[in-house]
Parts: sequence; structure tokens; C-alpha cells
Amino acid sequence: MQLSGKVALVTGAGHRLGRAIALALAREGCDLMVHFHRSSEAAEQTAHAISGLGVRAVPVQADLTDSEGVHHLFAAVDTAFGGVDLLVNSAAILEQIDLLDATEDDWQRTVGLSLKGAFFTLQQAAKRMRSRGGGAIVNISDTAAHRPWQRFPLHSVSKAGLEMLTQVAAYRLAPEIRVNAVVPGPTLKPNWMPETRWQQITRETPLRSAVEPDDVASAVIFLMKNDYITGHIMRVDAGTLLG
Repeated sequence: MQLSGKVALVTGAGHRLGRAIALALAREGCDLMVHFHRSSEAAEQTAHAISGLGVRAVPVQADLTDSEGVHHLFAAVDTAFGGVDLLVNSAAILEQIDLLDATEDDWQRTVGLSLKGAFFTLQQAAKRMRSRGGGAIVNISDTAAHRPWQRFPLHSVSKAGLEMLTQVAAYRLAPEIRVNAVVPGPTLKPNWMPETRWQQITRETPLRSAVEPDDVASAVIFLMKNDYITGHIMRVDAGTLLG
């Protein structure tokens, strides 16, 4: 697939990994819907940076844990661009919550965004892609989908579900729409994590390094472009899952 001239929606595009992916798509010539929830200033800065690359960028706020938020997002997509060709489900939340202490509100924040939100965003995007002759979707997963993180049970559950959604959707939406996922390793230290702990995590990967956001973005671009890959879970994890 040639990406130039396509309309791309990246959820959680205001900052961190979502921003890197949105900018990579802009460099390929895509117009962007820059989704954010609370990071309005970061989203405006991302949209400004994208516009500087000679393509259109429209920031849009939406709470994807709520069906009304998903419908609001796609109303904005339709108004701005008349549809969408590419989707990256990148929005996620990482909260440390003990399995026995987790509440329904905790579930809604984490699983409601990373899995439920991704499901209904994919659903709405796919309907529009089919009317435009096809498209491509990439979901951003995590090594937690493959190796349970006992301090982050809801995150682990949501990402494991996201990978199954990837494969079910790839099967259902073929041949018009391809659906794949990328599994980043340690990429961008969480704000709450001590630097010493982050250095320990990255040193323990087989490649002894964190993964650069641009390398994850490159994997997304590769999966978007290749017309013969669907249902694939691509690891860009510095070898984290080898051990």
C-alpha cells in the first residue's frame, strides 16, 4: 500500500509513542487525525509538527472508554476528511493495581481504553475503510500480553485481548482490510518509574537497550505498506520475550 495521500487516525497521538507513530505517518505523506484524551497541549504541538511536514493534522479530543467518545471521534474524522484509510490503536494506560484490590472503575480505565476502546475504534474505522476500498490497521500491544505482569494485571489482560482482537479482525476483514499488531519492548520510561529501575529493565533485555520510539514507528509503517501481511504480531522488543 502506498501511504502518501491516505488519511490516518492515531489514538493517543499527543505524546510519547503515539506521537512518534503519527509523525512517521506524516513523513510518509498521510494526513492525520491526532486523537487525545487529556493531553490537549501536547496534541496541539504534535499537530503543529505534523503540519510542518506539509500534510494536514486535526487534533480531536475523545474519551474512548465511552461509546459516545468513539462516535464523537469518528464524527470529527468524517467532518475533517470524509473517512479514514489507516488506524493505529495506540492509546493506553498503565496503572499498578493489585489483582485483589482492582475495582470496576480500575477495569473501566484500563481495559475500557486498551481493549474496549480499541475494539470499537477498530469497528468504526473498518466500516469507513470498506466504503473507501480497503485499509490497514495496526494495534500497539505490549510484552505484558505474553509474560504476565503480576503488578499490572489489568494491563496484561487488556493487551492479551488486543492481540486476539488483531487476529480475529484480520480474519474477518480480509481481503479488503489488513490488521496487524506491534509489540514494543521497553520504550520511553514511565514518568513514575525511578531511573535506576528503568536502567535495570533495559540492561536485562538481550540487546541491552531500550527500544527507540522511531523503531516502533518504523515497524508500524512496514506493516501498513506490506500488502501480504495480516494477522501478524510483530515484536520490536530488544529480545525481551526470548528469556
